[in-house]
Amino acid sequence: MRVCWLVGKEKCGQRVKLPHMEAVLIGRGPETGITDRKCSRQQVQLKADCNKGYVTVKQIGVNPTSVDLVNIGKNEEVKMKPGQVLHIVNKLYPYTVEFAEESGKTITEAKEKIQTRKVSCEDSCENEDVEFVPRKTMKMEVGDTQGSSANPKLSNTGVPPHEETSSKKEHPGHWSQGLKSSMQDPKMQVYKDEKTVVIKDKYPKARYHWLILPWDPISSLKAVTRNHLELLEHMHAVGQKMIEECPARESLEFRLGYHAIPSMSQLHLHVISQDFDSPTLKTKKHWNSFTTDYFLNSQDVIEMVRSKGKVMVKGDVSELLKLPLRCHRCKQHLSTVPQLKEHLKKHLPK
Repeated sequence: MRVCWLVGKEKCGQRVKLPHMEAVLIGRGPETGITDRKCSRQQVQLKADCNKGYVTVKQIGVNPTSVDLVNIGKNEEVKMKPGQVLHIVNKLYPYTVEFAEESGKTITEAKEKIQTRKVSCEDSCENEDVEFVPRKTMKMEVGDTQGSSANPKLSNTGVPPHEETSSKKEHPGHWSQGLKSSMQDPKMQVYKDEKTVVIKDKYPKARYHWLILPWDPISSLKAVTRNHLELLEHMHAVGQKMIEECPARESLEFRLGYHAIPSMSQLHLHVISQDFDSPTLKTKKHWNSFTTDYFLNSQDVIEMVRSKGKVMVKGDVSELLKLPLRCHRCKQHLSTVPQLKEHLKKHLPK
């Protein structure tokens, strides 16, 4: 049976047990050793789901609690996974979470769990991998990639000396942090510039499926503000460039967009062809995440940020993933994913 621990990063021996699905209040007091008056005695509420491997973090106190340096907001909740860092208040008092077997061995250390983590990643809505690397300005040469996400050729145009960094990789941690390692994998990279990197989706849901990620550490759409407007526009322009360079652009349609609630940490824009002809499209969740309003159009996101200053997502948006299967072309309802995929062949370009 799994158990969850809240582990202090500054005080290595400091561990607080988080029982499965029980609300635990953390703040100023002897349990944490925090004496800072800006930290409430009940600053944050933590509820661990040991089966799914995440902790729901709710800010109770007035001053900001953050996960990966992104403020949560009073009475707001976020899901925190291993590899992420919780700061109790004002970017201070860092903690991480660990899920372990009762023997005390952490899940990420248990060799017998490696395959389970791989499957969990593949069955998520996102299915990607990562870690931050040296940035290189590169030319993009996208060859014929039918049947895979892409197999582009890359040519370096030079790396400024001040941008040379160590090639040493950080431990990627939980599968939800996977994008942060794929960003650094030359085999996954398709294009780079000073602001973004494009990678092939590790588990593409169509013949062509790329992810555009900013180099800056932005956890998700929830962290986006008007200050990121120029970056969002740049990411959209890079996506358009990917489509223009695609050899199948004349026969296939494409969409650019974001998942309303991504399963992978690090902001990323999907560029995906609308054939959905891929062996890794396996579940209703996969299908509905790209063919319902759960998939937010890139231009709509840009306009929302321009007008409202942030991205607003409906609270019940996850229910869209449970909708019946329906063809995105002719709107015909299908009972199973295999039936849907067989039906989609009728809409493939000749």
